[in-house]
Amino acid sequence: MKKVYSRIDEIAGNVVRVTAEGVQYGELATVKSAHGTSLAEVIRLSGNQVALQVYAGGRGVSTGDEVQFLGNPMRVSFSEDLLGRVFDGSGNPRDNGPELHENLIEIGTPSVNPSKRIIPRNMIRTGIPMIDVFNSLVESQKLPIFSVSGEPYNQVLARLALQAEVDMIILGGMGLKYDDYLYFREALEEGGAMSRTIFFVHTASDPVVECLMVPDVALAVAERFALQGKRVLCLLTDMTNFADSLKEIAITMERVPSNRGYPGDLYTQLAQRYEKAVDFDVAGSITILGATTMPGDDVTHPVPDNTGYITEGQYYLRNQRIEPFGSLSRLKQMVNKDTRADHRAIMDGMIRLYANYKESLEKKSMGFRMSEWDNKLLKYGEIFEERMMDLSVNIPLEQALDRCWEILAECFEPEETGLRSDLLSEFWPKQRESA
Repeated sequence: MKKVYSRIDEIAGNVVRVTAEGVQYGELATVKSAHGTSLAEVIRLSGNQVALQVYAGGRGVSTGDEVQFLGNPMRVSFSEDLLGRVFDGSGNPRDNGPELHENLIEIGTPSVNPSKRIIPRNMIRTGIPMIDVFNSLVESQKLPIFSVSGEPYNQVLARLALQAEVDMIILGGMGLKYDDYLYFREALEEGGAMSRTIFFVHTASDPVVECLMVPDVALAVAERFALQGKRVLCLLTDMTNFADSLKEIAITMERVPSNRGYPGDLYTQLAQRYEKAVDFDVAGSITILGATTMPGDDVTHPVPDNTGYITEGQYYLRNQRIEPFGSLSRLKQMVNKDTRADHRAIMDGMIRLYANYKESLEKKSMGFRMSEWDNKLLKYGEIFEERMMDLSVNIPLEQALDRCWEILAECFEPEETGLRSDLLSEFWPKQRESA
């Protein structure tokens, strides 16, 4: 028989404290107030003092309300019926569809044992040249998209949801503006990708507690589908909002703050989510891309700073483009050796020439005389930004590699590119040679 406690000792924001016995960390409870019944989760134990986060918030809760512990941690329904649906951070429907209660699975479980993982070896094609050609996304990778407010990181994630060559998409939105939430829904529905997508969303107007649950719910469902052999791409936005929710709860709990007020376990909290990325030896995989906004474009901010130590590189989204400098997929060498013979060489050669273009651009801005080589580099840089870096460019990998050769042939002589002669003889555009 579940015990009912009729006295709440303290209420602080979304956190309430009661005196109770036989309670476990992470256990669920219900808080029954005059405004209805809300779920709550045990987040701290100190003797018989129990602190709970109230999912619906502490507003309307009084010290005389009832708390009943359910004896189990937070769980979410898992089945094929989730596909095409939209849920909130607690796993309740947001799309006016039926509630799902069968086959409940726990959230927030430990990451997969390394002995069950295999070395990443498969590329995920996205149709975005700055990813496919220059920083390939690898199955089971965990990568952040570092950006600032105002950059189209949600649009990039929506494109990945539509175009990435995976079996299914799980989208977790944290602190989304309602316009962004509607944008994702409309983009997925109009693009025909909603049938392979599960959307867990927390908007800025929802209780802050639900923001913390979105990654755990999304990744718990992703793991179950991966165990069934699915290649799952989990898109999370915005991890800075997730960290800010951690900070808000920590302040409510009167925990000693660390760097810039964030809790001292920020690294652990982020790692617990990102380390869910896995390629199972006899099943599917989970790949994680998490948008992380950097306040003031400051990469030393605690959230991007800690994230960089966990993930396998990062994408930098600046000026409406994925920047070639700073962006790094550390696992790209695992896959681009098998795509096409010229992939690695064209990747290195074009970025090297683009770096030279940046130097020539700086010289021009300082009034230096431009040599013939400088003028070639200036022409190359403009074409490269227009035809490759622009986020509206949407072409397959092989077509993108062919376009790279066309750009080189339009701006340089073969011997000026620094590429190997065997590649030049095989891939250099023939019409350019005949001209």
